[in-house]
Formats: sequence, C-alpha cells, structure tokens
Amino acid sequence: MPDSRWLVYRGTGRPHDGIETLPPPPPWRAFDGEVAAEPESWAEADVRRLNKGRQAAIDRARVYRPSPDVVEMVNAALYLRRPLLVTGKPGTGKSTLAFSVAYELKLGPVLYWPIGSHSKLTDALYRYDAIGRLQEAGLRGADGPPDIGRFVRLGPLGTALVPAERPRVLLVDELDKSDIDLPNDLLNVFEEGEFDIPELSRLPDDQPEVRVMTEDPGRLATISRGRVRCRAFPLVVITSNGEREFPPALLRRCLRVNIQPPDTEKLAEIVAGHLGEDALAESRDLLARFVERRDHGDLATDQLLNAVYLAVSGVRPDLATRERLVDRIIQPLDNPG
Repeated sequence: MPDSRWLVYRGTGRPHDGIETLPPPPPWRAFDGEVAAEPESWAEADVRRLNKGRQAAIDRARVYRPSPDVVEMVNAALYLRRPLLVTGKPGTGKSTLAFSVAYELKLGPVLYWPIGSHSKLTDALYRYDAIGRLQEAGLRGADGPPDIGRFVRLGPLGTALVPAERPRVLLVDELDKSDIDLPNDLLNVFEEGEFDIPELSRLPDDQPEVRVMTEDPGRLATISRGRVRCRAFPLVVITSNGEREFPPALLRRCLRVNIQPPDTEKLAEIVAGHLGEDALAESRDLLARFVERRDHGDLATDQLLNAVYLAVSGVRPDLATRERLVDRIIQPLDNPG
C-alpha cells in the first residue's frame, strides 16, 4: 500500500491544517517577499462572502473526490511551487479541483481568472484608474492629489502574488481560449513570482509604501516601491479543454495532469454526494444508461446530475415526459441531435 503520509492535499473534502506541514521550497523556487501585517486566516464566513456567486463551485468541491494520480500531482505542484496544467474533457472537474484544494487546505477564496480571447496579462495583475484619479484631483483643487492607492486594484494574479505565509489558489480557467501571445506573457511572472506597478514605482521617495485594493473585497495590500513579490508561491491551476497546443516554454514551467471521466463507482459517489443516497438508489438505471452513452460520445457529469434531479425530484412530470426529457439531457455533447 502506497505511503500517503507525504500528502498535504488528500482529496477527502475534509478541511484540515496540512498546509502547515508543507516543506520549504526548492532553492530555485524560494521567494522572499516581505509579509505585511495583513490578516492571514480565513474564517468560513469570509470565504462564503468573498466567493459570493460561486457557492455552487464550493458545494461541488466538498463532494469532489479526485483520483489518486490527480491528488499526487496537486501535491507535487505544492511541493515544487509550480503551476499545474489540468486538461480533460468538459465536465470532468478541472475547475472544481482548484476549489477543492482551497476548501480542504483552508487557503481562502479561490482567485478566479476566466480567460477569453481578449484577456491580457496586465488586467490580471492590476488595474489603474488614471481618469478617476484625475477627476478627483480636479475636485480637490488646492488640497493636493488624492491617495493613488484608492485607484489601483490588484487583479486575480496580482492578488495571488501578494506576499503571505500561506499560498493562495489561483484558477486560470480555459487558457486555450486566450490570444496566442498570453501563454508566453505569463512565463516571466510564473518564473520570477513578481511584477512591477510603474505608477507606484515612480512615486517620490517620501511615499515608499502604498496600500491598494485587491481582488478580495475589503482587503488591502501594502505595496513597497511599486513591486509585488510573493513569499509563498500560489497554487496556480490552469485548465484547458485541449483545443490548442501551448508553447514548450510554458509546458516546461508547469506540471501536467489529465483528468479522466469518472467511472461508474465514482459517478455513484458524485450523485450520492450531491443528491443523497435515496436519489442514487432511484437512479441506478439512469446511471447505467449515462455510462453506456458516454462510451459513444462526450457527456459531462453535470448532465447526469441534471437528469437524476429531474427524475427523482419531488414534483415529477409523467413517466413518458420524464423519459423524453432525460433522454435529451444526456444527449452527447458532440452529437446534440
């Protein structure tokens, strides 16, 4: 039986303080950002508040049970302080993995960066509202310029790099949808664990530190001389549906894992975890039908959950209507009919 004592993340869905046992990083991945006197702990109420709108993802994280190879690769990424590139078919739990790690290791709200064709690195690092500051300066007149920190907000990647003793979890979702240059743009930030904010680095010497807004509403970060440098490198979970190839330079800096579709036993655990044992007992035939169809086309686990809920919910349509709807719900994604 494999020795699991080295595992920091266990994939059990039960929160614990295992992150405290994480050994020091390799010398080439050690960072020395100075930790400010900011709160480090995350109460569950804070996580819920700051994850508002993503409660469904948190609920999925509680019942998510990754395979042993996925658990091992997450731990390798934590040990080596390297991004984790997660591939797999839609609906296999790539994004949920990030929420699962953050929930189990009590690392606070997941910092979420959804990628589109117009996503830019600078937007993920920080945003500076120069027009807003100029307008307020005009209103203040002789009272002097307003505090620049009120017009700088760190993005999800920038917030993930704020120096702290515990790493944050950053989800870079569907990187394969990005502009062709973005993967290469990420290389230096991932390698160096730092970036500069020119608008702050140009400030006079009597303003060495500025408190700026972050991706976490209500939480500020202190920036010294315009540079953000991490201390604990974040767990960066990059998801991809495999729609394009990434440059070798990015692949070299990441660890990679492919999430396979869950087998029948794992699907049963997922149904029971979300909808209860009674729902599972009533939907064994439906689960078998789902697995059979999945052998001949792409199906996502969400489709199964939707079909089971419809089939066993309290207010049910008649049998013929229910069967017709279920049949449509679990239609393969690559053959929508």
